[in-house]
Amino acid sequence: QVHLVESGGGSVQTGGSLRLSCSASGWTERSYCMAWFRRTPEKMEREGVASINTDGTTTYARSVKGRFTISQDIAKHTLYLQMSSLKPEDTAMYYCAASTRRVEWWRLLVASEYNYWGQGVQVTVSS
Repeated sequence: QVHLVESGGGSVQTGGSLRLSCSASGWTERSYCMAWFRRTPEKMEREGVASINTDGTTTYARSVKGRFTISQDIAKHTLYLQMSSLKPEDTAMYYCAASTRRVEWWRLLVASEYNYWGQGVQVTVSS
């Protein structure tokens, strides 16, 4: 059973930075893709923020491109999300996700493609 645990959330002012981490354990098979999603109280669905495939290919949502960077340390089984130039609209619960099946590139930010999820970590950006 894959277990994902996020950390690094918190409160910052507009323009600030945060780095989220996601520690993974219990891999029983090769993971194809990992990603970060977020959800606000106003929206039921989780919004794809960034993904990274096993070949290192990254994908970003248009709203965060140029401000957020996804990366991973494979040896440490840890996924990161460096967030810079944060805006109030980035305020959300952020979730780490992993997929153990191959995901087509046009679905890398689709929540239903991921079968393992962390519990989430809150990020709050004040104006």
